[in-house]
Amino acid sequence: MTSGDDVFTTRTESASPAASLDSPHTPARASGRETARLAARIVAPTLAGGVIIRRRTGMALAERYQVDRRAIALLGELREEHGPGPLRLDVAGRRFAVLLHPEDAGRVLVGTPDPYSPATREKRAALEQFQPHGVLISEGGEGGEREERRAFNEAVLEYGKQTHSLAPALVRTVREEAGKLLGAATAGDGEIDWRRFHTAWNRTVRRIVLGPAARDDTALTAMLDRLRSAGNRSFAAPRRTALRARFERRLRAHLDRAEPGSLAAALSRTPAAPGTDPAGQVPHWLFAFDAAGIAAFRTLALLSTHGRQLDQVRGELAVTDLSEPHLLPYTRACVLDTVRLWPTTPFLLRESVRDTRWGADTLPAGTGFLIYAALFHRDEALPYSDRFTPEIWLDGTARHTEALLPFSAGPAGCPGEDLVLLATSTALAALLERHDYLPERPARLRPDRPLPHTLDHFSLRLAALPR
Repeated sequence: MTSGDDVFTTRTESASPAASLDSPHTPARASGRETARLAARIVAPTLAGGVIIRRRTGMALAERYQVDRRAIALLGELREEHGPGPLRLDVAGRRFAVLLHPEDAGRVLVGTPDPYSPATREKRAALEQFQPHGVLISEGGEGGEREERRAFNEAVLEYGKQTHSLAPALVRTVREEAGKLLGAATAGDGEIDWRRFHTAWNRTVRRIVLGPAARDDTALTAMLDRLRSAGNRSFAAPRRTALRARFERRLRAHLDRAEPGSLAAALSRTPAAPGTDPAGQVPHWLFAFDAAGIAAFRTLALLSTHGRQLDQVRGELAVTDLSEPHLLPYTRACVLDTVRLWPTTPFLLRESVRDTRWGADTLPAGTGFLIYAALFHRDEALPYSDRFTPEIWLDGTARHTEALLPFSAGPAGCPGEDLVLLATSTALAALLERHDYLPERPARLRPDRPLPHTLDHFSLRLAALPR
């Protein structure tokens, strides 16, 4: 749940309303010992790494012990033992079902928000810390708050339009900030680590979302990060109401300026139904862009060791006027495959709003459904499972592979998908146009061996070399 299901996704065709949501797979019940193993090998490491904002120590340990590989092995073992149906378990008075078959994962995602709501109890407890009116945790069917907020998000973010109307301003912003990042690296020790990249990325995001005057408002981002840190503890954290009030006042001051070329300006001119809370949608955009920065930095690291893919990117850049908005399909595909390899949202969560039929059994309303993305992204049956293979996003392979879902799918797919992919691909283009990169530890991302299941972005360090 690192960035919520509605963070940038790969669109997939939605099933028709008449499509059956029933599954042929009958659930099995996990034993107490199996439940404990799941908690120790999957839930605990995910919480330690940070579900709303990543923790440096947790991520370092996760890579050291390759927790995703261990988690996938356990889920595969349980699937062999119990069959492909959902694995039922009871934890702290809550009913959960871990989905083990890709068709079941796709069926649940397509069945959003009814009968499978994205506004689970755990997600609401975490995200209410900083976005109590965000679309991801809004409820209600047709004509309800969720539908109205979703429509507003789609309108501002121009869902389904690969090049946003703000693209010219976005491209200028991204290229300017990438140039400053490279200039600072060249003037210093020549290195770009996560701290430097993240600082530059946050400046870029504040300009894109709120306008140039917000570029250096690090206090706003720090407030949001503190609220996200509280969200990491979900039910265990008290509400930081005073901090959230200060954050919202500061955020609204930026939004009130509605600077030309920013999403704040687009928000100000977009009609909103009563109860939408336009300003209340913006914290999720800032939140989602943070996950996009992780994906972009990991992609840069991958390209520093994968010469064939880097040549493909450079070939694309060589025939493109990078000062203007362009789709850069191969570069976008590189970002998507990076997220396939290392999902920024480890768990996709849904909660049933009514009883649902599964094979010969019925799961009651209120069941929490857990989709562990890495189980399907790194399925050993996939020939590209542990390899960097951007081509699958261009030749139809990914579209026709069940549950290959870098960041969710279906009706809760992110309305900002195209906008974020434009920003990340533009940033990579700007960074790669005139520079080569050497990673501090190239062996961890060698193309001639399986890529690690867990990659700690905090520890990545690249030497930037002018070409």
